Amino acid sequence: MNEALLRSLTPNVLGILVRRGADFAAAEDAVQDALIEAVRVWPADPPRDAKGWLVTVAWRKFLDATRADTARRRREDLVEEEPAPGPAPAADDTLQLYFLCAHPSLTPSSAVALTLRAVGGLTTRQIAQAYLVPEATMAQRISRAKRTVSDVRFDQPGDVATVLRVLYLVFNEGYSGDVDLAAEAIRLTRQLAAVIDHPEVAGLLALMLLHHARRAARTAPDGSLVPLGDQDRGRWDTTSIAEGVEILQAALARDRLGEFQAQAAIAALHADAPTAEETDWVQIVEWYDELAGLTDNPVVRLNRAVAVGEADGPRAGLAALAALDDSLPRHTAVAAYLHERDGDLTTAARLYAEAAQKAPNLAERNHLTRQAARLNTRRPR
Repeated sequence: MNEALLRSLTPNVLGILVRRGADFAAAEDAVQDALIEAVRVWPADPPRDAKGWLVTVAWRKFLDATRADTARRRREDLVEEEPAPGPAPAADDTLQLYFLCAHPSLTPSSAVALTLRAVGGLTTRQIAQAYLVPEATMAQRISRAKRTVSDVRFDQPGDVATVLRVLYLVFNEGYSGDVDLAAEAIRLTRQLAAVIDHPEVAGLLALMLLHHARRAARTAPDGSLVPLGDQDRGRWDTTSIAEGVEILQAALARDRLGEFQAQAAIAALHADAPTAEETDWVQIVEWYDELAGLTDNPVVRLNRAVAVGEADGPRAGLAALAALDDSLPRHTAVAAYLHERDGDLTTAARLYAEAAQKAPNLAERNHLTRQAARLNTRRPR
């Protein structure tokens, strides 16, 4: 069973059902039922046209569900005849679906959550982590969003800002999480940049390219994480870095600064440093100040504390960190790093161990555990 093929076909099949008149929630359920059927049938009898098979089965599932639901019988006049089996359209509907999910009837946060779940393929747990809320809260938000759009027609696409937020979160999950979605987020952002002339679209594309350029150096051969300062910069993708910097410079020249451009500027400063020691941390702090003025995101201030610790010394970083809520994700890991920089190895080792227990994924947990073990072996007995 080719799970990657199923995942790549899902957005297009969902888009076809929506265009044929299915409301979004019912279409999503029908596609999920078709995927389950594919898992059952394909190993013994693989179809010649996988996409056409999924469209046909999903449409049948939708028709069956619609006819069985007496509360929605008034919608049956919208149901077209079942499409004949055969090759499905080759058009990529993914970006269009992102805009449709950002429907005006939804709040921006609900639209983002719904799109990440239905189109981006993220789990409710992953979305909750991105939003810094409990999983149960996010599950309720997604359920409410589905109910809200269940009786509306998708003829009023949402705004660019919401779509950018979704693409940003999908990239972040693909870059650091359990599901590899980073390349797909870059592809869709390129599509968006080709049709919308907006500095923040360009800023987001530049940010993605600059971060993605470092991906090969982020892990060791054994799969362990390699911190930015320890990465082999010879493994960075200089072509992507050059493209990202060029896109960013053109966007900044328009003098309409947004948060994605500011983040990209920080990434560009890291990419521009020949060695970790030559990083321009003073300028990075200045960009974090700009970013903090554009967004109220506490993670920005957490990252700023790290930059302050590099620019002005670890105690200055700890002072900046003290002003933040210690329940923030990775707050404990940052505190451990700054205490180590300040020479307090006992406190740093304890905090690394605590941070490992809170880590959102196995790779980060193992990295923090190794940091604690490393310091414990160095501490005087």
